[in-house]
Amino acid sequence: MCDTGEETSSMLIKDLLRQAGGAAVIDGGLATELERHGADLNDPLWSAKCLLTSAHLIRTVHLDYLEAGADIIISASYQATIQGFEARGYSREAGEALLKRSVEIASEARAIYYERCIEASGTCSGGEKVLKHRPILVAASVGSYGAYLADGSEYSCPTFSTMVITFWLVPHFVFMQAYAELLEEEDIKIPAWFSFNSKDGVNVVSGDSLTKCASIAESCNKVVAVGINCTPPRFIHGLLLALKKVTTKPILIYPNSGESYDPDQKKWVQNTGVTDKDFVSYVDVWCDVGASLVGGCCRTTPDTIRAIYRTLSSRCRSVLPS
Repeated sequence: MCDTGEETSSMLIKDLLRQAGGAAVIDGGLATELERHGADLNDPLWSAKCLLTSAHLIRTVHLDYLEAGADIIISASYQATIQGFEARGYSREAGEALLKRSVEIASEARAIYYERCIEASGTCSGGEKVLKHRPILVAASVGSYGAYLADGSEYSCPTFSTMVITFWLVPHFVFMQAYAELLEEEDIKIPAWFSFNSKDGVNVVSGDSLTKCASIAESCNKVVAVGINCTPPRFIHGLLLALKKVTTKPILIYPNSGESYDPDQKKWVQNTGVTDKDFVSYVDVWCDVGASLVGGCCRTTPDTIRAIYRTLSSRCRSVLPS
């Protein structure tokens, strides 16, 4: 039986979904947007480099996603690790402070957004920006160990991997088990979600069974949602069906654009993905199958998230009683 803290954690996502009309919006890709705003991310720290040099750009990207309709924004800590910061000459204490700073920046963006909503009288302002006072969660991103290696390992081989802790790209059953045990043994009070990625549309990247990994998340009271991220959109439907067989928790989906990543060139291969229009065309199907939190991962943009927001808003209106 859940204790009071676990019941509260479980209600956090459920309340968000209820107030969002049954489906909520997660933000989109961070690094591409940071580069679009002028950041140079040719660095082992990747997007986490901006925690050292350009915190204002991170805040700007968070705001872009909030104004596109995101209900959940994810901190810029996917590639941020104590080891990575120590390799740059920072102390462990300084590295820990930078990890905390990533969450503070997201929280600052949320506060600024709420101020803008008040200025706009809490309603849509017309045009492209969504200025609507609503519950917004900040998710603290915990990337896989492969992200620290900065060689694309998280995409190709098994590696360790009002706030939510989000564990990204969990690539292996053993690590899924370790994460879940850590949450339980340390009695972490902050709710967590786990997301997996797949190269074949069946298993996680290590070759382990997706359903076996998801079953561990299902059995952990600290976990409030489970899902798929940074996986091509064409694989999501089948993976969703597999998840539905083993979990009763809310299912989250935030795929990448479908583009291929070249770890040698350290760049995405152009013209290998789908357009925003094609990406968003999947959203209704995903929600019909059981997804209740939908967003984007690598190479998706505020335009992608805005289109998801509009699609989910239309779904909400269509099911409301007349």
